[in-house]
Amino acid sequence: MSLFNPDARAEVLELEGGRLCLVIDDALLEPERVVEFASTNRDAFQAIDFSKYPGTWVDAPNELAEAYLHYFLQRARHRFDARRCRLAHIRLSMVTQPVATLRPRQWLCHIDDFLLPPTESMPASVLYLYKDALLGGTGFYVRSRPDAEVEAMLELADSLPADEFAQRTGLQPGYLHESNPWFRRIGGVAAKWNRLIFYDGGMLHSAEIAHPERLSGDPATGRLTLNGFFTCRRNLA
Repeated sequence: MSLFNPDARAEVLELEGGRLCLVIDDALLEPERVVEFASTNRDAFQAIDFSKYPGTWVDAPNELAEAYLHYFLQRARHRFDARRCRLAHIRLSMVTQPVATLRPRQWLCHIDDFLLPPTESMPASVLYLYKDALLGGTGFYVRSRPDAEVEAMLELADSLPADEFAQRTGLQPGYLHESNPWFRRIGGVAAKWNRLIFYDGGMLHSAEIAHPERLSGDPATGRLTLNGFFTCRRNLA
């Protein structure tokens, strides 16, 4: 299985409010092998009902997962409020859902660390394994309205049918890829073959898919990513 490139180029994208995204190009030595693995195991990709992820995923093979964790610890952890890594979840993922099937929560940006206690953080990452840049990269957002209004809107997203939610909020079905009345885009990273990004999973973010008609369930041509989520103890004050 492919291993990570020790000489990969890294750049820090600075975002509003002291936020950052670490961008690493040419991350894997042999990214084609990961795509081949995903293609060979295409039938293993499954939708997970408890997740709002608009597609399918499968756990990464152990060798790749271990290499990913090691790379995070060596190259990225010090950039974030992260001390000891308590848990890592590494998976191959594919966004596949057409707009017509999206639930209201899937029209919105999200955070990854919503279940964690205050003493823990979750640096997260995406490695793009597709060459079609029109499948979209990742955008980062902040709330445009008071927290109480946004929280009430999110409750509606979980409880209302799509048409009623749209009528109540002014939002329209689709993948988020620009600012709207509820969230303001503060930056983003374009998709590029074999590009890896690390960011704070507590920062609002979304896959930026402006051309959902290009989505596919085929790992060889679809929006295949390698995702890492690292649950860590926060640094001591």
